[in-house]
Amino acid sequence: MSLNIFSTTVATALPLPMLSFGISAGFPSPALDFEDVTIDLNQQLIEHPAATYYGRVQGESMQGAGINDGDLLVIDKSIEPEDGKIAVCYLDGEFTLKRLKINKNNLMLMPENPKYKPIRIDPETNFTIWGIVTYVIKKVR
Repeated sequence: MSLNIFSTTVATALPLPMLSFGISAGFPSPALDFEDVTIDLNQQLIEHPAATYYGRVQGESMQGAGINDGDLLVIDKSIEPEDGKIAVCYLDGEFTLKRLKINKNNLMLMPENPKYKPIRIDPETNFTIWGIVTYVIKKVR
């Protein structure tokens, strides 16, 4: 799996119309009048603008985590890595996306697809945890 990385910009606000009521995913609910409420996705998705990037997923190693080829990731470089977090890692000159498995003796990069094997990080490995994934943006097909 690899990623294309893009920087973010929050200099311009983009308020979009938003329904002010929940949308039922079960039985239909009675229609309510549209209210003039807006949301700015920059404000909702980006907590640390100077440390936030977008990345486009290429590959299928994280499908079990609901992350698919073509999805757009919001990546925050200011968040501390923790066990279980999904991280963008720089490994031997390439970006990869994996779940962190951290314990006192070692670090493993865990795929979320049984077709792929975990990657053990040894002290001599050229490796950096580049950022932590905070959101996944998907196109509904």
